[in-house]
Amino acid sequence: MFKINIQLFTAVGPTAVEKLRLLGPGIFLDLKFHDIPNTVKGAVTSAVGLPGVHLLDLHALGGLEMMRAAAQARDEARSAQLPVPKLLAITILTSMDNAALKGAGIAGPAAKRAVQLAKLAKKAGMDGVVASPQEVRAIRRACGKEFLIVVPGIRRAANAAVTGGGKRKADDQARVATPEEAIRAGADYLVIGRPITAAPDPEAAASAIIQEIASALT
Repeated sequence: MFKINIQLFTAVGPTAVEKLRLLGPGIFLDLKFHDIPNTVKGAVTSAVGLPGVHLLDLHALGGLEMMRAAAQARDEARSAQLPVPKLLAITILTSMDNAALKGAGIAGPAAKRAVQLAKLAKKAGMDGVVASPQEVRAIRRACGKEFLIVVPGIRRAANAAVTGGGKRKADDQARVATPEEAIRAGADYLVIGRPITAAPDPEAAASAIIQEIASALT
């Protein structure tokens, strides 16, 4: 799939969805909705009407009722026999480590909070979550094999420096892993952007990542 984030969508709006869907793959509409329940329900209603959208996300920190409102909008579209995307709840952003959570007034550790939010998302009727690779195994145990887990923070081993605490840290991402690590942990989808777009040879980088994914699946 192609992922359309808030930067692109703010610049050109639904035109991005219409143009990219013509290239073949589906769309992950990464708009990260987070507002009062009624507003998010309206946003989801609008988003499900866009062509080719397979995945749509919102912040689990918006709470149970906000997520339930989003699920209601999805279910109403399904009842009207419209194609509907899978709804994903973002747990804890991969740019946030335990110190960042504490600074925001959220008790850590990040892994525990991510699992707690994933369980809340499942209760609200979400189809899955967006979570860092470091929480995949625990979320899979807590939420079951049918619950989708979409994993950003993917960095190739050659590009992921190791900090003194033993964790890889690359650019502004604090909780990362290689494609192989994320897949072996149980991820359903990997979100891969800068390892390709920022590479000197994006095509070669994409091919290498495909090979790493294939290796993890054998």
